Amino acid sequence: MAKYSEDTLNNWTKPPSDSEQSKLENSERMVREAISNDDVLRVKSTETFAQGSYANNTNVRLNSDIDINTCYTGGFYFGLPIGKVREDFGLNSPSEYSFSKFKYDVEITLVRKFGRNEVKRNDKCITIKENSYRIETDVVPSWRYNQYFENGSHVEGTTFFSDKGLQIVNFPKQHIQNGIGKNSDTNRKFKRLVRLYKKIRYKMDDDGLSVSENIKSFLIESLIWNVPNSIIIGYYTWTEILKQSIIFLYNNTESDDQCKEWVEVSELLYLFHSSRKWSRSDVQQYLQILWNYLEY
Repeated sequence: MAKYSEDTLNNWTKPPSDSEQSKLENSERMVREAISNDDVLRVKSTETFAQGSYANNTNVRLNSDIDINTCYTGGFYFGLPIGKVREDFGLNSPSEYSFSKFKYDVEITLVRKFGRNEVKRNDKCITIKENSYRIETDVVPSWRYNQYFENGSHVEGTTFFSDKGLQIVNFPKQHIQNGIGKNSDTNRKFKRLVRLYKKIRYKMDDDGLSVSENIKSFLIESLIWNVPNSIIIGYYTWTEILKQSIIFLYNNTESDDQCKEWVEVSELLYLFHSSRKWSRSDVQQYLQILWNYLEY
C-alpha cells in the first residue's frame, strides 16, 4: 500500500488558503507601491510583476512564497546567434545606467518603504521579511533581455547579475503563458500535479530524508512540464498519476540522450544546460528516493 492515501494526495494538490493568498497579494501590492512612488525609480522605465510559484499558481499550502521581478526596461542586454555581432542587428551602444546601480536603487527604495531591519540584500535578490500582514518576499532587480535569432527576430526575457558576478537569463512571462496552456490541455491537472510534487518534496525534508538541495521548485515544475499530457490525464487517481509520472521521468533520465531536448516551461532554454546547478544524476537520485519514500 502506498504511503499516502488518495484523500491526502488530493488535498496536497490544492493552492494556498485564502489567508495565505491575501498575504501574498499584500506583498506584491506593497512592492509595486514602493517602486511606483519612489522619487528615483518612478522616473525610470520599469516594470514590476510577480514570477515564480506564486505567479504560476503552483505554490503550495503552508510553503507559499513570492518572487517579484522589478525590471528596468530603459535599456537591455542581449544574446546573439553564434558568429553574429551587435551591428548585424542594428543595436546601439549600452545604456549609461548600469545594472549594479539599478539594484542599489531598488534596495534603497525598499529600505525607504519597509525599513532597514526588514530588508536584506542577498546574492541574487533583495528579501523583505515576513510579518503578520505579508509573506517573505524576494525582489529580483533585473534588466530586459532580448534573445536574437538568425532571421532578425527576437524574444524578450529578463536578466540579472548576482553580486558574485553570475549572469542569469530567464523568460518568466513565457513560462506563465505556457503553464496556463498546459494546465488547460490537461483539464487543470498540470498545476495540481506540480503542487503535489512540491508538497511531497517539503514532506521529505520534514521527515529527514537526504535530498539534493539542487532539487528546487523551478526544477520540479520543469520536470512535470516534460511529462506527456497523456500521462497527466490518462489516470483517474492522483496515486496513479503520481506513480506513472515518476516512472516516465525516471525511465527518460537514465541517459543524457533521452532528455537532452527537454526544456524549461518557457521552452526557450534547455532544462539540463551547463549553467544550471542541477544535473540529470541529481534528478535520477531524487526520483529513486521519492519512489521509495512513497512506498510504491
